Amino acid sequence: MKKNIEAIYPLSSTQQRMLFQTLYAPESSVYFLQLTLTVHGNLNRTAFKQAWQQVIERHPVLRTLIVLRSGTQPLQLVKKRVQLPWTEYDWRNGEACEQRLAKFRQADREQGFIFEQAPLMRCSIMQIADDMHYFVLSNHHLLMDGWCLPILLKEVFTFYESQQFFSPKPRPYRDYIVWLQEQNLSKAKTFWSKQLQGFTTPTPFQVDKIPSSDVPKKYLKQSFGLSQAITEQLQSLAHQHHLTLNTFVQGAWALLLSHYSGNNDIVFGAIVSGRPTDLAGVESMIGLFINSLPVRVIVAPELLLLSWLKNLHQKQIEREAYSYTPLVEIQNSSELSSDIPLFESLLIFENYPMNQSLNEKGVGSLSISVTQAFDVHHYPITLFAFVPENELKFRISYLSNRFETDTIIQMVGHLTTLLEGMTTQPETKQLGGIS
Repeated sequence: MKKNIEAIYPLSSTQQRMLFQTLYAPESSVYFLQLTLTVHGNLNRTAFKQAWQQVIERHPVLRTLIVLRSGTQPLQLVKKRVQLPWTEYDWRNGEACEQRLAKFRQADREQGFIFEQAPLMRCSIMQIADDMHYFVLSNHHLLMDGWCLPILLKEVFTFYESQQFFSPKPRPYRDYIVWLQEQNLSKAKTFWSKQLQGFTTPTPFQVDKIPSSDVPKKYLKQSFGLSQAITEQLQSLAHQHHLTLNTFVQGAWALLLSHYSGNNDIVFGAIVSGRPTDLAGVESMIGLFINSLPVRVIVAPELLLLSWLKNLHQKQIEREAYSYTPLVEIQNSSELSSDIPLFESLLIFENYPMNQSLNEKGVGSLSISVTQAFDVHHYPITLFAFVPENELKFRISYLSNRFETDTIIQMVGHLTTLLEGMTTQPETKQLGGIS
């Protein structure tokens, strides 16, 4: 066993949080990531499998298991060699492929992962026609975040096409853990204490049900989106005023929460990429870099929309400098007790264009597209936003024992109205006019 150990080191704070929440609710599929690709063309399955194995060998974090021992902090152990779990199926006959895929994905999620066994990922490939396959990549979020997927898939298909790789070997994830340990938490705590000063009551929803122990926790989802025309108008406004589409979405989410809570001082969580610019080579590293940060917003109806959004954007830039701060330390810097969460809603703006990235790789004669992605975070409500093909799309994940589906549908309608309203006379529009 010892001969096959490459490294042992601590988990990041985000990894520890995900590990705890998975162990606390293993049946919930929380932090189980599942990506499904559709591959058109003459796929060489043997070469494809070898390409994935090469990438596993290239990135230590993909050969990682978690050491769990009672009374001690968990550690991540990197093995020198692992064999990637790989299964193949022939679905060219029998039940409709989409139904079989749905059943497979569900069973795969229920299987979960054993943290003490590496790797915490597996691959499955299903042939559904002579020139068409489904490919399912499943992994625990502890290994990597969504920003890693374009990097990972680029390497896989580079290996697949050439069976070799000419770029330098990327830095291991361990280097990021070392970087984290070198950061000045005292300065960060001062920043977050100032940011959260006077915030003493978490933002309520006012429309949620009282959780019942008799009702099992189950995450449901609702998907919706904006038209291409509205998306382009928002993108144009963002470019014209040096903002981002993410800023508009954060602003709309803040207005929605203010409306439903009845509060003008609200806090929600937002995911940041967490890749430090002063860590050389970080852009090619695979691992878990993301962090959840509190976003505090003051909603005053008399403010003008664009000036308010510019202020949100500036505060977002300021938070980035301290985005490495563990959420538990931010919580300790606030005036809330440790048993009261800073926020119960999370916003994730996914700005890594998977389909576009895949199509730009030019994978020989293959055509590849993202069929479906699955991930669940542990918050009562999580809003995912992404722009796959010139249209701003959303997915809301919510706990069924906290919210009625009709309530979520109503919130979806209000959020859509808010974003569409932002495109109308934004220079003169007041916040009170779009609530």
